[in-house]
Amino acid sequence: MVTAADVHDPSEATLRRRGMRLAVLIVIWDVIEGVVAVSAGVASGSIALVGFGIDSGIEVFAASVVLWQLRSGAHARQRPALRAIAVTFFLLAVYVTVEAVGALAAGADAEESIVGIALNVVALAVMLPVAVAQWRTGRLLRNDVLVAQAKETWLSNALSVNVLVGLGLNAAIGWAWADPAVALVVAGFAVYAGVDAWREAGEETP
Repeated sequence: MVTAADVHDPSEATLRRRGMRLAVLIVIWDVIEGVVAVSAGVASGSIALVGFGIDSGIEVFAASVVLWQLRSGAHARQRPALRAIAVTFFLLAVYVTVEAVGALAAGADAEESIVGIALNVVALAVMLPVAVAQWRTGRLLRNDVLVAQAKETWLSNALSVNVLVGLGLNAAIGWAWADPAVALVVAGFAVYAGVDAWREAGEETP
């Protein structure tokens, strides 16, 4: 349990435990989120929603990387951990880009998804506080891996906003093309975050 003293002057051990608890929370949430998002995306033909669900799986892997890294110490194994997280961003970008371009070329026909809209609203409510907590903990601990995962959580929140825009436009005025178009924005965010994480890994000492 975090005491009042820990809040004002947290020790390295306290911050590590906090970072690990946040990572476990992300694993639990994203497993649920991923199953719901992919199921709803497949049912409605929404590439952006499927991509969001796959991003949840990637976040589970990234959170597992954080747990693996923090178990070895606050600053151990940061280079391989950062590179592993960077690769997950690139994989997401490739998948979403291929699917979105294919959907646009074939003529987007995604149906509206009320479940997808509700899921992204809930995801924002749950994950925004987690992203803030991750960022603060990573900065206090001077742990680039935790900070990188905080960026990934912020990216997930950005994805939620973008997917909501696409799903909302489709539901409100029938703009099915908005779904794959928004998916391409998702891919762009993923590439940017991946490059940033890989660059930080290169700046780390072995």
